[in-house]
Amino acid sequence: MIDWLRREIAEPTVSLAGRTLPVAVRRNARARRLTLRLAPDGSEVRVTLPRWCATREALAFVAARTDWLEAQLAKIPEHRPIEPGGTVAYRGAALAIDWQASFPRTPRLAGERLEVGGPHESLAPRIQRWLEREAVRLLSADLAEYAGRAGVPLPALRLSRAQRRWGSCSTSGTVRINWRLVMAPDHVRRSVVAHEVAHCLHFDHSPAFHAALARVFDGDIAAADAWIKAHGRSLYAGFG
Repeated sequence: MIDWLRREIAEPTVSLAGRTLPVAVRRNARARRLTLRLAPDGSEVRVTLPRWCATREALAFVAARTDWLEAQLAKIPEHRPIEPGGTVAYRGAALAIDWQASFPRTPRLAGERLEVGGPHESLAPRIQRWLEREAVRLLSADLAEYAGRAGVPLPALRLSRAQRRWGSCSTSGTVRINWRLVMAPDHVRRSVVAHEVAHCLHFDHSPAFHAALARVFDGDIAAADAWIKAHGRSLYAGFG
């Protein structure tokens, strides 16, 4: 149940499956109803409410849906620490983390292994930085390819660390893609890039947008969407 009696209402929590999670209450002027979500990594419960809704009503909404929240929490993959002998996902495959003191500090790909040296305690952030550099390399190529197919100027690329959105496209011509997609299979990453490029032509999800996406993307959109729905949360395991 929601613990708002013993804590300030600004810092509510909820008990789920033996865990106590913070509840982030957010008002949105455009919201028409209460919406409830669990953070992709299971770290908090998020409830969005319209301007007219009382905070206590939002917290009661959370309390009434703890069964659903527990079911969502059970779907989140177990945290995988990034450590020697473990694995890290890269382009849909699991790379073995081969840490040896004699290896360079900067990770390097060696077949199905990721060789890396340097201090053990900074291993995870250095591997994350390597993944982010790989994301920029791969996404830049994807973006150039699909922008060319769509006949639009090459958008600026920015990496995103969003918790729920895999990509976005602004009217200023900037495409943001979640860096974690470098861990997904290539067709999944590329589908998100193609999706955002199609938005450069149509800033909606109209039939014209979907026709543009089908024309630009060279893979199976339905299969890519199904992979994200089934496995997207797994990309949050191992990194903060």
